[in-house]
Amino acid sequence: MTKTARDLDQIDQAILRVLSKDGRITVTELANLVGLSKTPCQIRLKRLIDEDFIQGFKAKLNPAKMCLEHVTFVEVKMSNTSEASLQAFNDAVVGIPEIEQCHMIAGAFDYLLKIRTTDIQSYRRVLAELVSGLPNVSSTSTHVSMESVIDEIA
Repeated sequence: MTKTARDLDQIDQAILRVLSKDGRITVTELANLVGLSKTPCQIRLKRLIDEDFIQGFKAKLNPAKMCLEHVTFVEVKMSNTSEASLQAFNDAVVGIPEIEQCHMIAGAFDYLLKIRTTDIQSYRRVLAELVSGLPNVSSTSTHVSMESVIDEIA
C-alpha cells in the first residue's frame, strides 16, 4: 500500500512543512522546530525520502537575476488525442528547457504550458521553433503573465 499525506502523523507533516520553506535547514534546527531530538528526526527524514514524500532538494533561483522574468502560459490543442499521440507529445515536451511546467488539462484545450524566457522575442522563438513543432500540436493560445502573485508549493 502506498502511503499518502493522510497516513503521516503531525510530526512528519511538520517536517514536510518546514522543509518546503527551507530545504537547507540543518537536521538539528529541523529537530528543534518539530520537537524531536536529532536522531529521531534524521530517521523520519530518511523515511520520508525513501517513501518518496521528498523527491529531492534544489536551489530556488531568482528569475530577475537570471534574466528570466518573462512568463507565458500557453494553451495547446492537439490534432490527435490517442494515447500514442499524447505520449509522443509528453516525451518531446520534456526536452524544451524553457518549459517550466506542462499539465494535461480536461477542458477546452489539451495541455497548459508555463514557459519562462528572457523577453517576448525569445518567447516567440520558443513558440515558433519548438512548441509549434511538438508532435500533434494543432493550435496554441498565449497568455502573458503580468505579475506572479503566488508561485509556491505549500
